[in-house]
Amino acid sequence: MSPVIRECESRSLPYSVTHTGQHYSYNMDQVFFEELRLPKPRHNLRVGSGTHAEETGRIMIGVERILSEEKPDVVLVEGDTNTVLAAALASVKLHVKVGHVEAGLRSRDMSMPEEINRIVADHVSCYLYAPTESARRNLLDEGIDEKKVFVTGNTVVDSVRQNLNIAERETDILDELNINREGYVLATAHRAENVDVMERLRGILDSLELIYREFGLPIIYPVHPRTTKRMQELGLNVPDGTRLIEPLGYLQFLQLERNAKIVMTDSGGVQEETCVLGVPCVTMRENTERPETLEVGSNILVGTCPQRIFEGVRKMLAARRNWKNPFGDGNAAGRIVDTLEGAPT
Repeated sequence: MSPVIRECESRSLPYSVTHTGQHYSYNMDQVFFEELRLPKPRHNLRVGSGTHAEETGRIMIGVERILSEEKPDVVLVEGDTNTVLAAALASVKLHVKVGHVEAGLRSRDMSMPEEINRIVADHVSCYLYAPTESARRNLLDEGIDEKKVFVTGNTVVDSVRQNLNIAERETDILDELNINREGYVLATAHRAENVDVMERLRGILDSLELIYREFGLPIIYPVHPRTTKRMQELGLNVPDGTRLIEPLGYLQFLQLERNAKIVMTDSGGVQEETCVLGVPCVTMRENTERPETLEVGSNILVGTCPQRIFEGVRKMLAARRNWKNPFGDGNAAGRIVDTLEGAPT
């Protein structure tokens, strides 16, 4: 969302940022505002962690109070988190228009909480900002009025382009970690369906050992607090060749992504970012709401079986990096704000 915030700043449009506090550690939270030179959020609900119902309920209560005070013309939400679901529901129930940034993504897997969140948000929104034509078709196929849908590109492209120069000017995570450009594998895994199931988490960890043994590349794994906790609870050891590090700020992580030989992940955003950066990606899931990455050849789905992950890494290491970025030209934020300026209240 940072490019949209910057666009509002550049046009001197009145706006405010509400941070729900769904992510609440320094490295998952405050560091982003500092590094990206964004104004501090006007509101921070500090909801913390909990069950889906607890998080959603606390966010709805907090957002409702803020909307009653501020009376905005529109609320923008981005992505597929519980924050998106709760803020969209609180807004529409107060008859405040909702704009969903990154609308129309579908994994077709209703066991994913994120799929439920994005579908509900789409169907209560007045402005649906689809990143691609494929996302637009998903929305129209579900009966959403085409007048509400705008293909803008994805703000992830804006964000990568705006922040890459800052990252390389202000941080040198490769030097700090004593690793070389294209001399390491970057791994991330945090989704509940992976880290909360012992067989899947063990499969991911076993695959890291296979990859290190075959290719001799150190594996850098910025580990989510949720994953660390699960590894300890399940008695799982860190594989040989894998280096667990604390979660990183956006600029450091962006630099690690750009310079990796290959990235292994279960994150939707990382699938997009690697595609934009020209770095091969192996996704440890059975489905993805970013099918464009599969179509252009920047990404492959491998699930969590160690051998499948290993074969996917082998294949993507040999792949050519000449795909075309399908997520737009880096001007998505401008198009989004264009639709809002002068819109009827």
